[in-house]
Amino acid sequence: MRAQRSIAGFTLIELMVVVIIIAALAGMVLPRVLPMSDEAKSHIAKGDIANITMALKMFHLKNDRFPSTDEGLNVLYPEYLEKKARDPWKRDYLYRCPGQHIQGSFDLWSQGKDPLNEADDIANWKDE
Repeated sequence: MRAQRSIAGFTLIELMVVVIIIAALAGMVLPRVLPMSDEAKSHIAKGDIANITMALKMFHLKNDRFPSTDEGLNVLYPEYLEKKARDPWKRDYLYRCPGQHIQGSFDLWSQGKDPLNEADDIANWKDE
C-alpha cells in the first residue's frame, strides 16, 4: 500500500504570476510616487525655513542683533534649535546677514534639489 503524500506550497508558475503582478503594480505606482517625494522635500524645506526664521528672531530678541554671516546658523544650536540646520537634500541651509533681499534682515535659503539651478531654490524672501 502506498501512502498518500500531502503537498503544501506553491508551484513555480504560481510564484511567477505573483511576481509579475507585483512588478506590474510597481511599474504603475512608482512613476506617480517618486516625483511627489521631491515636492514633499520642498514642503519640508519651507517648514524648516519658517522654524529657523523663528529661531533667528528669538536670537535677535535676546542679543539685539542677528548672527553675522560668519557666525552662521551654528550659533542657534542647541539653545534655539534642537539639531543643526540641514535641508532635506542633506546640505546646510545658506544664510547671509545683512540680507540682500529683505532690507534690515537676513537671507535664508536652501538650494533645492539641484544646487546649480536657482529656479528651485527655497528661500525666506520668495512668496510661494
